[in-house]
Amino acid sequence: MESASTEQQLTAHRDRPVIELDDLDVRLGARPVLQKLRVKLTGRSIGLLGPNGAGKSTLINTLLGFHTPSSGTARVFGLDLLTHARQIRSQIGYMPENDSFIAGMSGVRLVRLMAELTGLPAEQALERTHEAFFYVGMGEARYRDVGTYSLGMKQMTKLAQAVVHGPKLLFLDEPTNGLDPPARARMLQLIQEIRDRGDMHLLLSSHLLRDVEMCCDQVLILKNGRIAAFCDLEEERRQNRRFLELETRGGGAPFVDAIERLGCEAAWSGNGRVKLVLPDGVEVRNIYELASKQQVQIRRMSHKRDSLEDIFLRAMEEKAPVATTGVAPPPAAR
Repeated sequence: MESASTEQQLTAHRDRPVIELDDLDVRLGARPVLQKLRVKLTGRSIGLLGPNGAGKSTLINTLLGFHTPSSGTARVFGLDLLTHARQIRSQIGYMPENDSFIAGMSGVRLVRLMAELTGLPAEQALERTHEAFFYVGMGEARYRDVGTYSLGMKQMTKLAQAVVHGPKLLFLDEPTNGLDPPARARMLQLIQEIRDRGDMHLLLSSHLLRDVEMCCDQVLILKNGRIAAFCDLEEERRQNRRFLELETRGGGAPFVDAIERLGCEAAWSGNGRVKLVLPDGVEVRNIYELASKQQVQIRRMSHKRDSLEDIFLRAMEEKAPVATTGVAPPPAAR
C-alpha cells in the first residue's frame, strides 16, 4: 500500500506543470507582444523556438517578472506570477543572451556576487562559485578579469552564475550563440548533463534547431506572439518508429495489397518504393516474411521521422497559429 502511494506521488510530480501559461497577454506600450498563450509544459527540458520578433525573449522576461501581464497569468511550479514573483525568481537560474558583466571584476568575484544576491551566505557562495567554475571547465582562468575572456569563456561564466545557487529551473537564452564547434559541443554536453541529472528543469531558447532537438523533450513554437505549435519530441520519436520506407525489387500493387491486409496503411510511390505505417501488433519481421512469400526483395528499409526542422517549418506555414492546452497534437498526416 505504501509503495503504491509513493508511485502515485511520483507520477503526480512528473505530470505537474513546470510552466503553465493561462491566457497570458503581454503588451509593451500599446503593442501586443504575447497574445492568449495557453499551455502546460511538463517536460524536463523545454525548447522555445520562433523567428525573430515571435516573443521568445518577452516570454522569458515575463516569467522572470520583468514584464507584467496585461491580462491572464503564468504559473511556475504552481506559483502564480502575479502574487509570487519573488519566490519564483528565487527558484530560477538565468543565462542571458547578451553579456552583462561588471567591468573590472574577476570571474570568481562576479559569480560569487551573483550567488550572494540569491541569498547564499558569503562563505557558501564562494564555495559554490569554485564548484560552478570547475563544473564548466574553467580552472585558474576564474581569477582573471572577465573582460579578458574569450567568447567561449564568457558563455561558460554566464552558465556558472546561472547554476551557482542550485535553481530548480534554468533559463538558457541562446547558450551556444557565436561559439566555435568545440566550445558549442562542450556547452551542449553540459546542458545534456544538467538535464539528465534530474534535479533541474531547463527552458532553452535558441534559433539553432539542432541544439533544441539534442537537448529538449518538449518544444513550444511561437509565431507573432501566439503559440504556433506544441510538440512532445519523445512522443514524436515513438510515433515515427512506426513509419517505414521500403526500396524493393519485384514489388508492386500485389505486394502493397498484401501489406494492407496485415492492417498497415501503405502507398506505392513507384520505382520500387513503398511507404507504410505499422499498426500495433505488426512488426518489421512480418513485412520481411510477407516479402519472402511474395518473392519480393527488400533492398533497403528506413524509419522516416520528422525532424524538428520539419515541425518548425510546418508551424511557420500555418496561416493562423492555434493555441494549445498543452496536450501534444496527433502526428501529422504523412
